[in-house]
Amino acid sequence: MASIHKQPNGRWKVRYRTPNGKDRAQRFDRKADAERFLHSIEADKARGRFVDPRAGRMTFAEYAKGWAETKANVRERTRVNVEGRLRNHILPAFGARRIGGITPKDARVWLAGLTAKGLAASTVKATYLTFGQIMRTAEIDGLIPRSPCIGIELPPQTSSEEVHFLSPEQVATLADGHSHHYRAAIYMDAYTGLRAGELWALKLSRVNLLKRTVDVVESLSEVRGRLATGPTKTGARRTVTLPAFLAEMIGEHIGCYPSSEGYVFTAAEGGPVRHHNFMVRHFYPAVPRAELPEGLRFHDLRHSCAAILIGQGWGAKQIQARLGHSTIRTTLDRYGHLFPDHDATLLDGLDATFREARVSNACPSRVQELPKREAGAQ
Repeated sequence: MASIHKQPNGRWKVRYRTPNGKDRAQRFDRKADAERFLHSIEADKARGRFVDPRAGRMTFAEYAKGWAETKANVRERTRVNVEGRLRNHILPAFGARRIGGITPKDARVWLAGLTAKGLAASTVKATYLTFGQIMRTAEIDGLIPRSPCIGIELPPQTSSEEVHFLSPEQVATLADGHSHHYRAAIYMDAYTGLRAGELWALKLSRVNLLKRTVDVVESLSEVRGRLATGPTKTGARRTVTLPAFLAEMIGEHIGCYPSSEGYVFTAAEGGPVRHHNFMVRHFYPAVPRAELPEGLRFHDLRHSCAAILIGQGWGAKQIQARLGHSTIRTTLDRYGHLFPDHDATLLDGLDATFREARVSNACPSRVQELPKREAGAQ
């Protein structure tokens, strides 16, 4: 049971027991403070919101280390990114601090400092989200009563990279600028919108040329110099259909460049494609040969796919499914400006609907109304 006792030195000692049965004690100079503390402890226990004061004494670095070790369900590339954010931006600010002593003001000041350093808004957001995940987990684990990541505004996220939308003719020119070994890969990416990792991870067993479909279930990435296969960016599988010309092209490619490891696309020297090597040795040199914009990225082929589909009349929901966006909002945020303005067509349709209903709004003449009123008067 909880109790308050006056000690020989005149201070007041509060003894209480945590929900998991551990004895705790706290000392105060005044009896009123001791009583107030005990009442808050008992109230928190009753509401299920008790936080052991000793738990908050753990340093942020100690807790973050254990938190990172439990992140077993993330891709290797994501793990490397998280470790980098901790090492470069989070631990220098909070590593030595008691996790229970970090306040919302501390979080706001730190976030403002990241922006003041000139970090990109996307980097600031990703770093803050990692910090927020750690503090939220600490709250769930009962180390702190509430995460300090509340009421914090993130800087507006703008892209400094110019997006290039290639026309079908430019896609063909870019493909022709590559060796035959990689031409099918260029067309595949521009007409399916696969992410680079999804393209290079594609296995023969996932391709059905008769149905003209590919199942996208994995992504290939290079982490610390070694290749790793993991789930797609969103973690979801999807099936992407192929136009007839692309199915025929992929079939010919597989016949020309068989893979003992089962990959559809392989490196020129054999084995899986390392994206960095491909970009440096093949993609970047092909861009000026094709007289395409400087700074063209491989990811622009995915953007070009979206633009081509919109030009063909595909809807946002269809494009979301094909490109594997997690939500339709992502699709509209990135490509909404490419959709044509349908207002005039829609208004014409509403006008036609009204006229087909043959609704009459003609004002009756005074002469027609007069006999009715006279008849009623009689």
